[in-house]
Amino acid sequence: MHIHELCGPWMDHPFWRTKFILTDPEDLRRLHESGIRELLIDSSKGLDVNPGEKQEEVAATLAKVPDKTVIRYEIPKPISFAEEVQQAARTCAKATKAVKSMFGEVRMGQAVNTEAANELVEEISTSVLRNPGALISLARLKTVDDYTYMHSVAVCALMVALARQLNIDEVELREAGMAGLLHDIGKAMMPMDVLNKPGKLTDAEFTIIKGHPVEGHRILVEGQAVGAIPLDVVLHHHEKIDGGGYPDRLKDAAISLHAKMGAVCDVYDAVTSDRPYKKGWDPADAIKKMTEWSGGHFDKRIFQAFVKCIGIYPSGTLIRLSSGRLGVVLEQSTKSLLTPQVKVFFSTKSQIYIKPEVVDLSRPGCPEKIVGKEDAAKWGIKNLQELWTATT
Repeated sequence: MHIHELCGPWMDHPFWRTKFILTDPEDLRRLHESGIRELLIDSSKGLDVNPGEKQEEVAATLAKVPDKTVIRYEIPKPISFAEEVQQAARTCAKATKAVKSMFGEVRMGQAVNTEAANELVEEISTSVLRNPGALISLARLKTVDDYTYMHSVAVCALMVALARQLNIDEVELREAGMAGLLHDIGKAMMPMDVLNKPGKLTDAEFTIIKGHPVEGHRILVEGQAVGAIPLDVVLHHHEKIDGGGYPDRLKDAAISLHAKMGAVCDVYDAVTSDRPYKKGWDPADAIKKMTEWSGGHFDKRIFQAFVKCIGIYPSGTLIRLSSGRLGVVLEQSTKSLLTPQVKVFFSTKSQIYIKPEVVDLSRPGCPEKIVGKEDAAKWGIKNLQELWTATT
């Protein structure tokens, strides 16, 4: 049976998607135990209801469902990388506009629209579960005006990808995505001249900005519309393992799993994004630098899972192959962090552009291997992003 829509607030049910194929008795049980009383089905995509089935027969069927509930999530049907990039671009644009509107509503004293937020989380999650590299890499491209909003979208995507890597169940995965989307909602209450300052913040201004976790937590508590996980991440995503974070200077064991996840995702997107006063780090450089910080800043297990999730050479990284050709990383391999799928386009021997070719380094017998990452400026390459996102 194809569920077209669950008629009710998203907090009333444990499913992170509102459209899915219902085939498992465990999911049917969870649906009956939820707060959902009505739903719409699409009989053109699945089975219709049996008009002759009596309530007693339905009850008898439910009685056969095992007591133990296995929570899992449906992996969306994969599409080509080129299609994913196009879809991710549309999702980024839509989500950024929606988050900007959400921040504006909060500034006006309105509560966070969690129904709209949940729709964003679902759409972002669908893209990430199909192919995490596309949307996550596109979300690094931010303008001065939309940085705060795109950052929220990026952290949402990173949280979903990391939750999947950690084998977190469906309910927590959705909550982690919501936490990422709302983690900086407190910045809606920060002075705009400080929030959008085109230069480095002074100590006094940084002290003001450091108040955003507490403000965000207050906003969500007063709105009474989100669960414990988003509340925790909003308040504690700037805490550090060594106790040097804020606002509560919590140490290792006192910091929750989800807040530790938020810390890694928040920092990665921040340092890989261009700002008016500082160019973002290359994704591979960011991973290297964050590895050096992991002892005091991040939980090592969480950070290692994060690296496995996005790769040693994340999507969008410029690398040199053993043949002397340069390429940009497209997708990660499930076999090894060192064998992603790469689009080659430049010969360092001839120092000329060559016909683009996609090379799967994980393919058995592939003669190529990554020698290391490269600096685009060194080779005069100015259109790396266009090369990466090109669909042909």
